[in-house]
Amino acid sequence: YTKQVNESLVFKMLTLKRSESECFLLLCTCRLWQENVSLKDLQSKGVCLLKLQIGSQSTGLYGRSLLLLEPRKHMGVSVLPSNNFGPGDIVGLYDLDGCKPSSQLCTGVVTRISQSAVTVACEDSPDGLNLDTDALYNLMKLANDVTYKRMKKALNTLNGYSSGPAADLISVLFGYSEPGSISQPNDLSFLNTGLDESQRQAVSFALSQREVAVIHGPPGTGKTTTVVEIILQAVKQGQKVLCCAGSNVAVDNLVERLAKAKAKVLRLGHPARLLESIQKHSLDAVLAHSDNTNIIADIRKDIDKAFMGMKKMNDKRDRIHLKREVGELRKELRTREATAIAEVLKRADVVLATNTGANDGGPLKNLPVDHFDWVVIDECAQALESSCWIALLRGRKCILAGDYKQLPPTIKSHTAASKGLSVSLMERLIQKYGDSVVRMLTVQYRMNINIMTWASEQMYQGQLTAHSSVEKHLLKDLPGVASVEETSTPLLLIDTAGCGLSEMEVTDEQSKGNQGEVDIVELHIKALTEAGVKPKDIAVIAPYNLQVDLLRQRLSARHPDLEIKSVDGFQGREKEAVVLTLVRSNRKGEIGFLAEDRRINVAVTRARRHLALVCDTQTVQTHGFLKTLIDHMTQHGDVRTAFEYLQVAEELGLNHESQGEGKDRCITVSRPPTGPNEAGEEEEQQALQPAAALEEDSVTGPPVEQPAAPADLKTLHLERMRREQEKREQKKREQEKHLDTVRKTKKTKAGACEIAAAATADVDFDTLIDAVVKAERVCSFVKCKTLVIHLGQLCLFCNRQYCLGHHIPEVHGCGDQAKANARMRISKEGVLYAGSGHKDKSVDPNKKAYLHRKLDSKLKDMEKQRKTKPKESDNN
Repeated sequence: YTKQVNESLVFKMLTLKRSESECFLLLCTCRLWQENVSLKDLQSKGVCLLKLQIGSQSTGLYGRSLLLLEPRKHMGVSVLPSNNFGPGDIVGLYDLDGCKPSSQLCTGVVTRISQSAVTVACEDSPDGLNLDTDALYNLMKLANDVTYKRMKKALNTLNGYSSGPAADLISVLFGYSEPGSISQPNDLSFLNTGLDESQRQAVSFALSQREVAVIHGPPGTGKTTTVVEIILQAVKQGQKVLCCAGSNVAVDNLVERLAKAKAKVLRLGHPARLLESIQKHSLDAVLAHSDNTNIIADIRKDIDKAFMGMKKMNDKRDRIHLKREVGELRKELRTREATAIAEVLKRADVVLATNTGANDGGPLKNLPVDHFDWVVIDECAQALESSCWIALLRGRKCILAGDYKQLPPTIKSHTAASKGLSVSLMERLIQKYGDSVVRMLTVQYRMNINIMTWASEQMYQGQLTAHSSVEKHLLKDLPGVASVEETSTPLLLIDTAGCGLSEMEVTDEQSKGNQGEVDIVELHIKALTEAGVKPKDIAVIAPYNLQVDLLRQRLSARHPDLEIKSVDGFQGREKEAVVLTLVRSNRKGEIGFLAEDRRINVAVTRARRHLALVCDTQTVQTHGFLKTLIDHMTQHGDVRTAFEYLQVAEELGLNHESQGEGKDRCITVSRPPTGPNEAGEEEEQQALQPAAALEEDSVTGPPVEQPAAPADLKTLHLERMRREQEKREQKKREQEKHLDTVRKTKKTKAGACEIAAAATADVDFDTLIDAVVKAERVCSFVKCKTLVIHLGQLCLFCNRQYCLGHHIPEVHGCGDQAKANARMRISKEGVLYAGSGHKDKSVDPNKKAYLHRKLDSKLKDMEKQRKTKPKESDNN
């Protein structure tokens, strides 16, 4: 098949490159002692933890030693430094001499990490380590290039594949032959009687295909349920199945489901990377209870005794004899272990592993090449095609399941992505063969219909339908949850447009944050929890890591069970309520990688009963796909302005009032009444409430649909105009009456307008002109007689001339109007008056801390580069 296989595609898959962070990690761990990188710099990068003490030591995970490492509590340190350690990471434990190979005590795998401690499963025996609980140790994250080596080896094998079980499969997957089918009995007996029609069709189709079947499962459609049924049907037919997925979590989920169905399952992989509930199905656990366990243990004891004897013997011949005996024992040990592993693997109907865990260098090397009949790859749309081929080369038929409308494989190398690696195997097959190899699941069991409809129409050609059990479910239907506005709506749009909540940027960083949206999210979470929604049922999702950090700093201490993650980190998950903050808010309408439609699809479809979207609609609506989401939420959900959540309205000198319930709810934003007409203006606001609400909504955000409104917009507008005309006429009649009140309350003289208004019909015209001219020549401040013909200032608020001593608004009585106007201009334009500068860009604490770290790093580099001046020789 060397000539038949598409060599260009294989070449593209071989061009996978490491990201910059991975290269840095390799450089630091492999050449640390050569490059002379300081340990403090490594700790600041998050790949090293210094001066840890052993909090506890125990035996677990089937014979492995568990070490709990924590900071020095006697020094008053209780929290680990910021780091990049996570469960499953390979680490090295070192003494305080440094992180050199000579000072390495053992290697292990991180099993658990918290803010105060890290637990490591060591491969070496604790007796051999002689660890001192009072001593201090360094922990280093080690580079792991095993994955890349396994993928490259699989592709090289594929490139030279000549014969084997996957010959026909390779031909179909690369398009050199058409996919075939086999006949199936019409009376197929389903083991899961609760499958819907689309799931039944998918199972039947998968069983009838000869080489390949693709199961397209949109969010919440029961993809895993369908895959489990397909595997059980294959086992029922006597097939051996190798089941893989890109992540340990996805594999563990399948193990749980298959184990409940009483299938003989075996999970490959390090126990530290597995869920605790399924560790009993791991290879280590099954081997620990096998018949050969006692024999293997006895052989190990004999080897240990032989080593102890070699140390005590002085006779050279006896030592040579014992050395030969140790060699024979080791050979028998390897044979026994291989036999035990092979027996355990052969007894299993379904062997499960990650894509890279199915390599032929692991436990599977103990099985014949043609042992497996089927290869099932779940979440295939998220996996690199090169990783899929590690498992595919072991089977005659493959089942690929996933959703290519969600996030694609993570490709950090732009070169690799441009050469085709960003396209998954599943997507490539659908593009090539279409409906002849794929079946889509169409009934979803997760989302309220209003949440589902948008994703169905925009991503899945409107084919999704909501099951009756979830079609109308809301947060208020959960036990202990009160029926309030927030729990009674499936969709809530909180619009920050026009509120001055601009995004923040960190120099030299691509990530972005928005402190104003964090404030709104906090208030909405407070409303949900006060209504009885449990924090563990809520997820807060943000597209940017900086925003995730800001949210965690604000919310994690108060709500430890609240899950806060990035969109990418939450794929495959679901929560009863999801709060999504889009972060971007700028005048240019830039949205960055929010333009990736599949990322937004993932974020929205995580919610079951309630989705709250916090965003600047003016910014995000510049992208067509996001505009469809805004339009959908505006039409089918509740729309609120950020004025309701923040003190922006008060800062701008505005009033805001919420009235009505549900879809009839509206927000009125208005200026506060001033002067003698306060009562009349309040009556006007009450009379014009519906029209004013509609008018303000058109400015601050998308219009809220009011299907139950008593009249149309035209009628409301005409009524408003009529009332305003009546008010103006009434004000005109009462103007002379209020003039005396104005003179008493304000520190101003009667100006030209008041003089003209107070004039009666019998007043001489020339006399009136003289009075107006005199009023315009003198400062308008009370008792001030300074001329303002040449040196005077016009007040923009009362439109009167003042001398240089009284022209300041706060002096002559226009201070309130000046303050309100200044707040408005600063919020909207960033300046108070022409030439006054730009909007205040004072650094917030998070950015300030980041800049301090960068400055410290810069100063350290400069200190290292600085050369000491040689001392001058003393001629004396």
